[in-house]
Amino acid sequence: MDKQPVKFYQTGTFTVGNRLLAPDERSVQANMTRTNSLNSGHRACQGCGEALGARYAIDAAMRAADKQVIAANATGCLEVFSTPYPETSWQIPWIHSLFGNASAVATGVAAAMKVKGRKDVRVIAQGGDGGTTDIGFGCLSGMFERNDDVLYICYDNQAYMNTGVQRSSATPPSARTATTMPVGPEPGANWGQGKNVPQIAMAHGIPYVATASVAYLHDLEAKVEKAMSIRGARYIHILVPCPLGWGAASHDTIRLARLAVETGLFPLYEAEHGEVVSSQKIRQRVPVEEYLKLQKRFAHLFGKQPAVDTIARIQAMADRNIRKFALLEDR
Repeated sequence: MDKQPVKFYQTGTFTVGNRLLAPDERSVQANMTRTNSLNSGHRACQGCGEALGARYAIDAAMRAADKQVIAANATGCLEVFSTPYPETSWQIPWIHSLFGNASAVATGVAAAMKVKGRKDVRVIAQGGDGGTTDIGFGCLSGMFERNDDVLYICYDNQAYMNTGVQRSSATPPSARTATTMPVGPEPGANWGQGKNVPQIAMAHGIPYVATASVAYLHDLEAKVEKAMSIRGARYIHILVPCPLGWGAASHDTIRLARLAVETGLFPLYEAEHGEVVSSQKIRQRVPVEEYLKLQKRFAHLFGKQPAVDTIARIQAMADRNIRKFALLEDR
């Protein structure tokens, strides 16, 4: 009989899903009791950050809520690749809403559970940045204002990826999209536009707001579990790189998600009732060029005549975040 080779893994790497690691070092995906709420068979692109983010976030929520979770999902990449009619990859009660009303649908489900006396059933709304920061922004603000008992998770890939990579209000300045071409005196997405929805959520004074990245899975899981322990409106904004829309290699998804944090462009923090209560320190600060050069959507900044001034403006954005959220260790 042929013998199967045994694989040995390095414990000093980022293999948080490895069952050979100590239990406290593993992710929820390494647990044999995981729910696998977003199952295999979906049609996400290779290296899709959104599929990874949703898998970890919902499994963490299921663990925290003893598997009593209902999800409402806005139209977008996550909905399209996970539920090609008549199939589904979801292993939980899951509702497809319109592009702009996932938070309102989730509010209705939460109200119905309350009337039925099912306090054990928790409700999650989820969508991409287009359905969250743009089309669904009004419903989301209403959910915050009413303090409805819903956790809203935004999977931010920084554009309308499902419909052809158009700019959203989460698209960073100078980025190339199908509607912000790299032409003219200031190529790419305009400066001075867009929304910072985590900060807007904080302005509503809701119980809990957090940002997360698929490069820091333990942090992501911990924030989801904390959110599930709180009643009222909660919001988690997760950075999920998109290889197709960003023009990046599929194997660089986690690398990009990590660089966004280490440059300071995407700070990781938690806020309660409008006040920042914690932030994740940057272990190794890197210049923004290391992040930008991996993405074709910023290729026009590094041509024959590099856009030194624009790169400096992006670096200044990162520096402001580092100061604002105290992202560097005190030395």
